[in-house]
Amino acid sequence: MATPASLSAFAALPDEARLWLVAFDRPVDAALLAPDMDALMGRWRHKGVQYQGIWTLLEDRILAIAEPTLASNPSGCAIDGMLRSVGQAAGRLGLGLLDPQTVVARVSGDVRTFARTDLEARLADGTLDAGTPILDLALLTLGDLRSGRFERPLAATWIGRKHLRTASAQA
Repeated sequence: MATPASLSAFAALPDEARLWLVAFDRPVDAALLAPDMDALMGRWRHKGVQYQGIWTLLEDRILAIAEPTLASNPSGCAIDGMLRSVGQAAGRLGLGLLDPQTVVARVSGDVRTFARTDLEARLADGTLDAGTPILDLALLTLGDLRSGRFERPLAATWIGRKHLRTASAQA
């Protein structure tokens, strides 16, 4: 779960700051990411605009980047460039990035990932249920992260409502 300590990097940013959550295919030490992420945040600019991005690592495998000006003045090119640079840094470090469609869940205290196409089977075999905590990588603002929307029961997420309804209709 996103703890106050893991969110302290964002203390100076407003709740409206735009947020991106990118999951790695395995846990990583934040110290290993720091040189690349710090450099990326320091050089993140587009068309003369210097962005004020800040990053932290959640759950030892989810990179959280927040930036205050892109919420009100979005730039697709600036966002694409940042995400491309994150992917390049991950590649240099031997990390893979999870497909954004991957479902990240806490199962028996461990963070596990599931393809969306596999959810119905995992519901059927009991690996997942309505109460399984899901880590929501689709949050848009820092306020969403701060308010506890990052980790919610599967039933409280749109993907859970869709798959739980499908699973109950098949039962």
